[in-house]
Amino acid sequence: MALGGILAPLNSTMLAVALPAVIAHFAADIGTAGWLMTGYLLALAVIQPLAGKLGDRLGRRPFMLGGLTVFGLVSLGAALAPSLLVLIAMRTLQAVSGAIVFPNGAGLLRQLIPAERRAQAFGAMGAALSLAAALGPPLGGMIVELGGWRAIFLVNVPVVLAALVLAWREIPRHVPAAHPPPAFDLVGAGLMPLLLLGLALLGIEGRHAPSATVVLALAVGVAGLGAVFLRHELRHPDPVFQPRFFARRGFAAATLGVAASNLGSYTVLLAVPILLARRGGWTSLESGLVLALISAPMVVCAAIGGRLADQWGRRQPVLLGSVMLAASLAPLALNPGLDGTAFYACLLLSGAGLGLGQAGLQTAAVESVAPEHAGVAAGLFSTCRYIGSFIGSIALARLLDGGVGTEGFQALFIVSFAGAALAVAAAAMLPSRPR
Repeated sequence: MALGGILAPLNSTMLAVALPAVIAHFAADIGTAGWLMTGYLLALAVIQPLAGKLGDRLGRRPFMLGGLTVFGLVSLGAALAPSLLVLIAMRTLQAVSGAIVFPNGAGLLRQLIPAERRAQAFGAMGAALSLAAALGPPLGGMIVELGGWRAIFLVNVPVVLAALVLAWREIPRHVPAAHPPPAFDLVGAGLMPLLLLGLALLGIEGRHAPSATVVLALAVGVAGLGAVFLRHELRHPDPVFQPRFFARRGFAAATLGVAASNLGSYTVLLAVPILLARRGGWTSLESGLVLALISAPMVVCAAIGGRLADQWGRRQPVLLGSVMLAASLAPLALNPGLDGTAFYACLLLSGAGLGLGQAGLQTAAVESVAPEHAGVAAGLFSTCRYIGSFIGSIALARLLDGGVGTEGFQALFIVSFAGAALAVAAAAMLPSRPR
C-alpha cells in the first residue's frame, strides 16, 4: 500500500522542480504548461471518490493491480512524449491510475489490519506519503541535472514493479456482499469531472478567450452545470459526492481547512522554482533542495501534530499549524523579492505549520460522520485537498503567464496568504473533540 501510495505525491512534487526545464524544452508558455499540474490535480480530485466506491463494490484487488500497471505504462509514455500535448495526456493518465490505487489501498488497510494496530498502520502510511513529498523536490532536481526532465518519469518503474509483485501475492480476492448495494451514481460520476474541467478552462484559458461574452457564457454554463450536479447529488440515495456531509460543522471545517491550506502551500511549491530560475544561476537540483525546506519539516511535524491532536484535541494543533502557515506566507506576500535567510525561514515555517495541522484535520473529518461512512468521508477529504492544489495551479497559470515580473509573483503570494488565512478561520471552527 505504501509503495502504491507514494506514487501520486512523489510525481506531483518532482515535476514542480522540472517544470522550468519542460517549459524551455517545448518552448511553451506557463499557461499551457500549467495543464501538466492542473490536469494531474483535476484527475486526482475527481477519480478518488469514484474509485473508492467501485472498489467497495467490485473488489479492491483488480483496481490495485490495474492502477499500478497503468501507472507504470504511462510513466514510460511520459518519458518518451514527443510533444507537450502528449506529455499532458500521459500525466493525466498517471493521476487517474494513482487515484485508483490510493483509496483502494486505504480501504485494504481498514479491511486487513486489526483494530488494535490500525492507527499505527495509517500513521506509517502517512509518514510514507509525507516522506515521498519531501524527497520529490531534491530527487527531481538531481535527476533533471543528471538525465534531463524525461528521466524523472523512469524512477516510477522499479517502484511500480515492486508494488505489483507484493500486491499480487498479498491482496485477497473479493467476497461479494450478501445484499446488493444501491444503484451506482453514474450521472454524478459523469457530471463531476465535467464541472471541474469547466472551472479549469474558465480559470486558465479564460484570459485567452476572443471576447468577454465568451467568458461570461462559459461562466454561466459552469454555474448551471454546478447547480444541476448539486441537485442530482442531493436526490441520489448513494451519491458520488456527499453534499449532506458539508452540513456538519466538523466535516465542513476540516475539508475547508485542508483545501485552503493546500491552496496556500502548493502555490508556493510551484512558484518557487520558477522564481529562482528567473533570478538566474539556480539549477534544478538547487531549486529542489530549497523546496525540501517546505516538505522535510512536514515529515517531522506530521507525527508531532498527530500526538498533539490526541492530547490537546483536534482544534488546537490545527489552529497553531494554520497560524504558522499564514505567518510564513505574509512576508512573501509583502515582498516577493525576499532573499537569503528570511526566505529560507519562511519556507521552513510553512512546511512545519502544514505538517502540524494535517493529522488533526483528517481525523476531524472522519470523526464527524458515522463509522460506516468513514471511507467516503476520507475520499472526499482527499478530493478537497487536491481541489485546493488545483485552484493554486490555476492561479499560477493566470498570474505568471506571459512572463509577468515581480508583480505577478506578489499577486501569487497574496493568493497563497489568503488561502492560509482562510485555513486559520476554518481551524477555529473545528470541534475540539469528536461528537
